[in-house]
Amino acid sequence: MNARLILYVILAVVMGVSWASTCVIYRAAEIGELVAPIDQRHMGNLGAIVVGSGGGFENPERSGPSIAIGWETRMLIVDAGRSIGEALRTASIPLAQPEAVLLSNLLPENTVGLDDLLLTGWRQPREQPLRVYGPPGTAVMCEAIVAAHRVGIEAEGPGRGLPEAGAQLLGFDVDPGWTAELDGLAIRAFDLPGGPIPALAWRFERGGRTVVVAGAGWAKDAVVTAAKDADVLFHEAVIIPEADGAEEAGITIDPELLRKEAALHTSVAEVGGVAARAGVDTLVLVRMRPPPFYNWQIEGTVAQSFEGDIIIGADADEIEVPRPPL
Repeated sequence: MNARLILYVILAVVMGVSWASTCVIYRAAEIGELVAPIDQRHMGNLGAIVVGSGGGFENPERSGPSIAIGWETRMLIVDAGRSIGEALRTASIPLAQPEAVLLSNLLPENTVGLDDLLLTGWRQPREQPLRVYGPPGTAVMCEAIVAAHRVGIEAEGPGRGLPEAGAQLLGFDVDPGWTAELDGLAIRAFDLPGGPIPALAWRFERGGRTVVVAGAGWAKDAVVTAAKDADVLFHEAVIIPEADGAEEAGITIDPELLRKEAALHTSVAEVGGVAARAGVDTLVLVRMRPPPFYNWQIEGTVAQSFEGDIIIGADADEIEVPRPPL
């Protein structure tokens, strides 16, 4: 073997070792991002993050519905949908940072993540009880969740040295018109009547900025009232074929089921009108369902009735709430 060939072999070995080392380092860094502790998210005067942009249907690209409302390092969450633990990490929010959950209603799509938020956040550890505010039935539901996990909580807490208070889920039933103030953040619950169960829209105001989260699509007039002149409105935009059109097209879906779905949701064709009537500046569309459509298709439809900014929410999107004019 001549000297040149030996040199080539040595270079190949060095390059192979370097490539393998680089891959190991890259993977280690990637794993670190998945498990390393996360610093508290700082949100300034008032901000919002789309934690989960999907709905109650399985959707690998979108976690279940959840919106984070933050100011400085304090944070609340509106609704706790499926995969909320992973969704919060994706949004760079520690599981223990949200101090309370506000529920739009008690449909499973809004509540299935409460167990995850409570018990996974407890391991960080969360040192204070997690409070949950929502329509009538919230307190009973929270008691049932804790009772269902009591055996595991009592076994794991002492073994890991976890704070007992962090495994408590305190539920509070609130009526429409309920208000609260937390460190300059004004919160108000608005009734969304006409659906199968009680539902609320949540309005947040601080420093001249306003964010509204409407978690039900069956009370359009009430949403207009709740979101009047808001800077940002979070609302669903559901694509549901018209019953008559589906039948004519040969789509094998019960037309009566489509009519019932349409009565409970706000369609892509309607949501722009709701936002325009409310006079909001920015409309963020969430609770998106499969199948995937191109954003420009949805934006084009909504823009026919709404002239403000339209955002198709995705998991981990931070939504800027503009400063009020001087």
